Amino acid sequence: MFEQSDKAALATSTSHAPATRPARILVVDPDDDTRALYRQAFQLAGCDVVEAADGRDALTKALVRAPALVVTEIRLAFVDGYALCDILRRDHATTTVPILVVTADARPGTADRARTAGADGVLVKPTEPEALLAEMQRLLTDPRYGDRSVLMPAHASSQTVRPKQARIRLSKSFARFVTTDPPSSPPDLVCPLCDQPLVYKHSYVGGVSAKNAEQWDVYVCSASCGTFQYRHRTRKLGHSA
Repeated sequence: MFEQSDKAALATSTSHAPATRPARILVVDPDDDTRALYRQAFQLAGCDVVEAADGRDALTKALVRAPALVVTEIRLAFVDGYALCDILRRDHATTTVPILVVTADARPGTADRARTAGADGVLVKPTEPEALLAEMQRLLTDPRYGDRSVLMPAHASSQTVRPKQARIRLSKSFARFVTTDPPSSPPDLVCPLCDQPLVYKHSYVGGVSAKNAEQWDVYVCSASCGTFQYRHRTRKLGHSA
């Protein structure tokens, strides 16, 4: 969690800024912890956050009241991220709403397919909150999506101040790093496609706090089936490429 002193400092720095209508961000991801991480980052930046765990719920919330920005995973239940982008881009109520895809699917072609479906930006997980906030600002201030300046939080409207403030305050709770010596030992795994051993490469470590750190281990199949990620919290192995 963010420290009270951080919140107080941020509030003080914006207390004399002109009031603006906060950006309403729709966050779509099936993972509760991921949505919580994004929510905390966007709320610190002064945004309102609406959440959806699947594509069907996301469509309902977006079409009932169009958000300023949609941030979505590709892998969603009922309506996947590609279909979600396509539907939102075609509907007159959301056709100009910018869409940012943040996905664990790092396979070649994923980014191009997402952009073809209607996404305006693509990031690959794990994603630093600073990158999320930078993309938010880029998309909300891009003239191609209309004048959305009234939706920008006052303290996030300055290109020269906001990124520095975000890095200082977010780094305490969202420190993420790559290591070959992670806190939890990577397990010995076999490829689910060919049953050959998986070769450990490195780990991503991070989370909403040091007490609630996450760990993803990255493996490569010894028989060239691709790259896999093992998530310790869920004990699930996913095919990345």
